[in-house]
Amino acid sequence: MSSSDMVNYDQYFQPAIAEAYAQKIDMFNAASAGTLQLSSNGFDGSLNRESFYKEIFSAGRRVDRFAANGAQAATPLTQAELNTVKVAGGFGPVLFEPGQMTWLRKPTQQGITIAADQFAQNLMADQLNTMILSLVGAIANNAAVVNDVSGGGVLTQSVLNNTHAKFGDMSQMLTGQIMSGAAYHDLIGEALDNGARLFSSDTVTVVNILGKAVIVTDAPALTTAGTPNVHSVLSLVSGAGVVSDGSDVITNIDTTNGKQRIETTMQADYTFGVGIKGYSWDAANGGNSPTDAALATGTNWDKVVTSDKHTAGVLTIADASS
Repeated sequence: MSSSDMVNYDQYFQPAIAEAYAQKIDMFNAASAGTLQLSSNGFDGSLNRESFYKEIFSAGRRVDRFAANGAQAATPLTQAELNTVKVAGGFGPVLFEPGQMTWLRKPTQQGITIAADQFAQNLMADQLNTMILSLVGAIANNAAVVNDVSGGGVLTQSVLNNTHAKFGDMSQMLTGQIMSGAAYHDLIGEALDNGARLFSSDTVTVVNILGKAVIVTDAPALTTAGTPNVHSVLSLVSGAGVVSDGSDVITNIDTTNGKQRIETTMQADYTFGVGIKGYSWDAANGGNSPTDAALATGTNWDKVVTSDKHTAGVLTIADASS
């Protein structure tokens, strides 16, 4: 084995990750109508705190010009805070023997590029699944924006329309829907035409139905197993969920001796932020480095805006047709 066969793995691994991942961000953000946004802007610490002024529409009033000029209570101008929480993840360790590649006379770069693409796919799937389970948890905890027909009602276009009606005169702000493959085909079974495919990855397909982008992905949070299974369908506004990539992927290649053949392991650590429009992460309840279970718990997401129409969107819960 010559030294040219043993290339510095990290040299190839991290640039390949960056290139593959950036391409998928650009494609997905455009195709999903901006409802789920993957951003490369990370943040320091466990929480990204963003303050905003709460609405004061209640300050508007009718005036009687002929009545006595009495006292009027003031409407306070107040601020609230939206918290995005940081989530930590890992990949590997992945074990291989360098001698396997040299035996096959395969260039080391090829193996590293394949590993990087697999990692990029895994990272995007983790971010999307985490964002979706957080959205389902937060919105499900707000009964005013949930249409639950499970226990007898199946998913139909009419059911989805009734869910959208919960946004009233702002229902047109719901520009995209997220559903599982089974839920999507239940709707196709209701005589909806197939939409044009806008984006495809290993675990995500984006199509168009009735003028709205429909993100088809079998994220675990979108299906509850049972007899029958139960669908959860998210109908979202632009910017409903934002994943902030930490740009802090740490990779380590460790080559060890002591066995008959040399072994190499690759491992990666990473973080990303999860933010939901209109809902703030409650670190006191859910913690500063939450688990999936904590992120899926609705009471860990506090609604901090006054109107439901200014939140991420609405949720449909319905039985599967079979």
